[in-house]
Amino acid sequence: MTYWAEHAWVDGGVRTGVALEADGGRIAAVRALDAPPPGAVVLRGLTVPGLANAHSHAFHRALRGTVQVGAGGGLGARDGPGGRAPDSFWAWREVMYRVADNLTPDSYFALARATYAEMALAGITCVGEFHYLHHAPGGAPYADPNAMGEALIAAAGEAGIRITLLDACYLSAGFGTPPEESQLRFSDGTAQRWAARVDRLTGSDHARIGAAIHSVRAVPADELGTVADWARGRGAPLHVHLSEQPAENEAALAAHGRTPTRLLHDSGALGSGTTAVHATHLTEDDIHLLGGSRTGVCMCPTTERDLADGIGPAVALERAGSPLSLGSDSHAVIDLWEEARAMELNERLRTRARGHWSAGALLRSATEHGHTALGWPEAGRLATGAAADFTTLALNTVRTAGPTARLAAETAVFAGTGADVRHTVVAGRHIVRDGVHTLRPDVPGELATTIAAVH
Repeated sequence: MTYWAEHAWVDGGVRTGVALEADGGRIAAVRALDAPPPGAVVLRGLTVPGLANAHSHAFHRALRGTVQVGAGGGLGARDGPGGRAPDSFWAWREVMYRVADNLTPDSYFALARATYAEMALAGITCVGEFHYLHHAPGGAPYADPNAMGEALIAAAGEAGIRITLLDACYLSAGFGTPPEESQLRFSDGTAQRWAARVDRLTGSDHARIGAAIHSVRAVPADELGTVADWARGRGAPLHVHLSEQPAENEAALAAHGRTPTRLLHDSGALGSGTTAVHATHLTEDDIHLLGGSRTGVCMCPTTERDLADGIGPAVALERAGSPLSLGSDSHAVIDLWEEARAMELNERLRTRARGHWSAGALLRSATEHGHTALGWPEAGRLATGAAADFTTLALNTVRTAGPTARLAAETAVFAGTGADVRHTVVAGRHIVRDGVHTLRPDVPGELATTIAAVH
């Protein structure tokens, strides 16, 4: 299959007239051609490598809108579920737990398939699913202990995108505190039993298996190394929620006299195969530990602002040596273009200065760096031998029309949205064509049905 891109982002610049030959799921050739060759699929707009959503909780898609009820004290504000306005991260978490309690392998599969199809429509070709919803309510394993994880892998396959299942170890409610009732289905009891269960997961052409430490509050300090060793021994990516809230830092200092970052460092969990998610509230020493070890950091700006988490020190982390990736996390919106520009715009608000990252640097975070963080280093570039994963954003919508083709990358990153995506190709397969999902033609209908079913 040959695709001809009207404009393409190749080697850090925009080129006009680029033929991408796909064979066996890889890009066999990248050629400059003024016009489409016979039989080629024409991609009008700007074609970039497929976007990598490095941090997702698929079932959080069911929270969109719901957790905004009563979130403000203005005219017309109402109490949230349970009579309490979800006006903080911790209150939001209680609403999230109630949705989690309603999920089964079948309903999770249906919800995740619709959510991943929404991602494909927004140009996302690979997702990192941070998965901790393992067992039945009450904590009893399913007949297949990995039924929930296998449902997510199958859902990604039917939505046409790649997935790295980041199976999360989650053992406690806090430092020295056993799981609460809603958290029982997250826990395997010990890190050793977590590892034994995850060993039974296998990947496929579209799926790879990674590991996650939910957080230092959810995995005892003396068991952090077990999870890290499992990942290192298999060459698998390791992800961890880190310092999303100041309360986690305070609790870690009270329990261990060390920050969460220092706890991870001392357990051997940091390094180039690890990605810290959020990393919002860090000390200078934390930044040095993360950057010095080449630990990646996944920023999730739309979730971090939705939950009032704060603005993380992304510039300082990158300067210290941490590659930056992006994720939609709780799916307040699913739009990696928005995540990319939000990282820059948040920093502008914080510093009252512009130009911390170029459009090209932000695109690399959304593509190459994200794929590397998820264990797909062959993806994220339009180059011979790379995975044939790419997406095309229209340059003639009300948001993107006007600038010259030379400014297509700046236009896409700073004005484009997921709604402007016209094509998504994964492993050479045309998953989204002219804005329509070729495998799931009614994604809005599926979302409405599956979300209603879990409330």
